[in-house]
Amino acid sequence: MITKQVFRVSFLTGVLILIFPLGTVSANGLTPIEKLGKELFFDNISDPSWVSCASCHDPKAGWTGRIAGINSHGGVYRGAVPQRFGNRKPPSSAYATFSPVFHLDTATGEFVGGNFWDGRATGERLGNPAADQALGPFLNPVEQNMPSKQAVCYHVQESKYAELFEEVWGAGSLDCSDSGVEATYDKFGLSIAEFEASSEVNEFSSKFDVYWASCLNAGNEPEACGLAEGDKDELDPNHILTEKEWDGLIEFGEYCSVCHISHIPGPGGLPPLFTDFTFENIGVPRNPDNPFYGMDEVFLDDGTPINPLGDAFVDFGLGDFLRTRPEWVVMADMNDGKHKVPTVRNVDKRPGKGFRKAYMHNAAFKSLKEVVHFYNTRDVAAENWPAPEVDKNVNRDILEGVPLGNLELSEEAEEATVEFLKTLSDGYIKSHKP
Repeated sequence: MITKQVFRVSFLTGVLILIFPLGTVSANGLTPIEKLGKELFFDNISDPSWVSCASCHDPKAGWTGRIAGINSHGGVYRGAVPQRFGNRKPPSSAYATFSPVFHLDTATGEFVGGNFWDGRATGERLGNPAADQALGPFLNPVEQNMPSKQAVCYHVQESKYAELFEEVWGAGSLDCSDSGVEATYDKFGLSIAEFEASSEVNEFSSKFDVYWASCLNAGNEPEACGLAEGDKDELDPNHILTEKEWDGLIEFGEYCSVCHISHIPGPGGLPPLFTDFTFENIGVPRNPDNPFYGMDEVFLDDGTPINPLGDAFVDFGLGDFLRTRPEWVVMADMNDGKHKVPTVRNVDKRPGKGFRKAYMHNAAFKSLKEVVHFYNTRDVAAENWPAPEVDKNVNRDILEGVPLGNLELSEEAEEATVEFLKTLSDGYIKSHKP
């Protein structure tokens, strides 16, 4: 497949800013395989047929849950069978394709990579965690609930994009036979991952990205740009960030960039990805509105309850995944309660003012202000935060001489950090053309 590199540009304050290469795109915006992946992503491949990948990963909400009423409470989205719920909020599918194959970093002793909140979509099968992840929801009875891989294949065979599938993968590739369906099913995941890797999903078009390019074009080092280490007039000569956003970048660089990396370029010279793809337990409390606690009274087709533990369920995250792997089971206890460090790109992306988003793996928090205040004051007794759901392995790293959970930030510093986080929403370049 022949493709070409293109570049996105923006005119701001009279200066032409070259942002970065955006990857491979065709003249009409997506390559054939990306178009195929998009068709699969937005198609209601479910039983009953009303749920797609996009039902939980909507671009207008930053490629995560699009229903404000759900986000305001449990944050977990119902499956194709409306009575059935899983246990976690949908993570953003944007920028997920940059996650490496799940592995243990022997230098640090930390697990890195994979997709899903617990890393279980490792990428070991298809060489791409996003491709592994894309295949899970189709067959998950609490998500899209398709009865088999062949049922998914037959659906695609009858779709309007069946011809596109064979254009991409070759004549006869849409093979739903007993001997061919495994390979065909893998191609569904690989196609979706290609769409998720496209510039339509990973736009790098935020206000921060414009600032980043401007800062580098002025001759500054990436570390100085990403941590706001220096004079604003030198690092932000085009005055892209407001004073409050700039102050927020300073706070973010000091207290957040250890995990949500803001100062190291992404692969191929792309802007920072705002995650290190590791796992942390930051002491998030239970979300009492999580519908999964009531799934002891909702049953699968074989008569077993979705959540046999009911209200006693505890989400051990990475630890529980490691217990399924003999080579890592001895490390499970020391990783209990840890969940994937998500990118904070698009963390405030929403379809309109007043739209409610949910944060953390279990949707326990409902605003960025609440999230930042939690990081700042989690261990301050007077704040009376609920206890962590998993009260071990909680991150209390020392940052700038103070521990996470008692950072001693002022209210103004918290507000500035929130304002900076808002600069990470894609779409700024489109909406600020001359």
